[in-house]
Amino acid sequence: MSMFAAKGLSPQDMAVLSGAHTIGQSRCFLFRDRIYNDNNINASFAALRQQTCPLSGGDSNLAPIDGLFHSDQELFNGGSLDSLVAQYSKDQAAFFSAFAKSMVRLGAINTLTGKNGEIRLNCRTIN
Repeated sequence: MSMFAAKGLSPQDMAVLSGAHTIGQSRCFLFRDRIYNDNNINASFAALRQQTCPLSGGDSNLAPIDGLFHSDQELFNGGSLDSLVAQYSKDQAAFFSAFAKSMVRLGAINTLTGKNGEIRLNCRTIN
C-alpha cells in the first residue's frame, strides 16, 4: 500500500487496479510455485489449478489469471480491504466504475507527453 500511496493512489485504487488480474491467462511455469508451495492459497483453488499445471512439465499450459498472484490473495486475507474486494466481486458495475476512475488516476502519474513520451508499438519494448 505504501508504494501506491507514494504515487498518490489510495488503498481502494490498489484494490480495484489489482482487479485487472481477473483478465487473461497465464502459463503454468509462471504460477507453478504458487499453487504447489504457497501457504497462503485456498486449497481447493490450488487443487483446481494443479489439474492443468502438473508439478513438472506442461510449462505452456494455460489457466485463467484470476487469483493466481500472491498479491491478489493478500488483498483478501483478513485485512482492511476484504469488504471492498467482496463488494466488487458481487457488483460488476461498481467495480467497472471504480476501475475506470482509478485507471485515470494511474494514467496521470509521471505521464510523458509530446517529444518526451512515446506510444509503444509493443508494450514490452521501447520503440
